[in-house]
Amino acid sequence: MWLVGAGPGDPGLLTLRALGAILRAEVVVHDDLVGPGVLDLIPPRARRVDAGKRGGRHKMEQVEIHRLLVREARAGRRVVRLQGGDPFLFGRGGEEVEALRRARVPVEVVPGVTSALAAPAQFHIPATHRDHASMVAVVTGHEGEGKEPVDWEPLARFPGTLLILMGVSSLPHNMAQLRRHGRDPRTPVAIIERGTLPDARLTRGTLSTISRIARRRRVRPPAVVVVGEVARLAGK
Repeated sequence: MWLVGAGPGDPGLLTLRALGAILRAEVVVHDDLVGPGVLDLIPPRARRVDAGKRGGRHKMEQVEIHRLLVREARAGRRVVRLQGGDPFLFGRGGEEVEALRRARVPVEVVPGVTSALAAPAQFHIPATHRDHASMVAVVTGHEGEGKEPVDWEPLARFPGTLLILMGVSSLPHNMAQLRRHGRDPRTPVAIIERGTLPDARLTRGTLSTISRIARRRRVRPPAVVVVGEVARLAGK
């Protein structure tokens, strides 16, 4: 049983270990954020199970995914649980490993390249830079039901780069919270949609203008929002 990070979308960014696990798989349970080029690498003999989520709608509840992984692994099949990006960064990888360990199912975790770093890098935006940012924070921009709300006050004072994932739908709220708690409205902001894929797109603005610009350009998820001076370094 493998828990594999599929990376940000471009199949060229898969690790060799991830590719090896996929090619050996008999069952692949994948998310919606796994790039189509990565899914094309799944062997024809392998059974695919789409366990993704879009717009808050689950194709499979998390407990169902746990049961499926345990059942297939106990049946002696080579199972790959394939998650976009890295499964341990705002994914359900930690929960799934716990469930597998409780069921005494051996699992190997194969880390993936996270979109938090790869998407900005495509447009030459570094997370850190000696002249602009010596720290970086990765934040979820989506405050789901039953979750603790994001505390934007310390993030507004954070002196480094903010990388916000799953923050498109809540962009106006998040940018307003940062301004409300003291972040300079002139702070550069960049949004990268569909990072690392051929149709990736860059949108730029400031803390005070980015929500209006994103609305005009019809920015859609998946996207990474970069807040901080490094956003000035964006290239084409």
